Amino acid sequence: MELAGAVAVVTGASSGLGRATSVRLAEGGARVALFARARGDLDLAEAEVRNAGGVAAAVPVDLSDLSAVAAAVERVVAELGPPQVLVNAAGTDVPGPAEALPVADFERVVRVNLTAPFLLAKLVFPHMRAAGGGIIVNVSSVAGRRGWANASAYCATKFALTGLTEALAAEGAPHGIRVVTIYPGAMATHWGSFDAGQRGERGPPAPEYALPPSEVADYIAWLTAAPDHMLVTEAVVAPIRERGWP
Repeated sequence: MELAGAVAVVTGASSGLGRATSVRLAEGGARVALFARARGDLDLAEAEVRNAGGVAAAVPVDLSDLSAVAAAVERVVAELGPPQVLVNAAGTDVPGPAEALPVADFERVVRVNLTAPFLLAKLVFPHMRAAGGGIIVNVSSVAGRRGWANASAYCATKFALTGLTEALAAEGAPHGIRVVTIYPGAMATHWGSFDAGQRGERGPPAPEYALPPSEVADYIAWLTAAPDHMLVTEAVVAPIRERGWP
């Protein structure tokens, strides 16, 4: 797939992997729509993409608000054109034991981590089919391969994302639409091994323990630009010294 001129939608684009992926796709020539809630961080990410020489559009949206998600896609089509790349990098969690987890919190995690990727895929599929192909990268987690305590909502949605991806891949293949799941391990972001305060105190962790998000973004960019006839169905992308993986 030729990235130059392609329209890409990236969720969770204000920080971490989503932000790094937005920059990397823009460097490859894509026109990138950045979806995220935090307007201040989103504006900074938009500026970073533009400083890298790319075309960017910041689209503030709460992925738990499904009507807002639909409106955001309409805006992208109107301002940038039909999407050919979708990277669902956003994720949320409400940690804690299952018996103490409010149902409302569980349902919000489901909306952000699972329902929003479904809806976004549903909305971009017709555009990709009309273009003769496209690619969707669903960012899961090693928590989508192995569950652990105090993360029932997160693990449940990340496991479910695999099933959604496989179903979408089966539906998309006849139309040249590739759908991929990646399972990142620890990354050097506030979502990974260290929160922002800890990073400020300790500096970035060694990459063999927590991958720089730019390196995982490089892999996502490679997937998007891979030959149209080649499908990578899933991949675990983890630091070499993370226990238990691959």
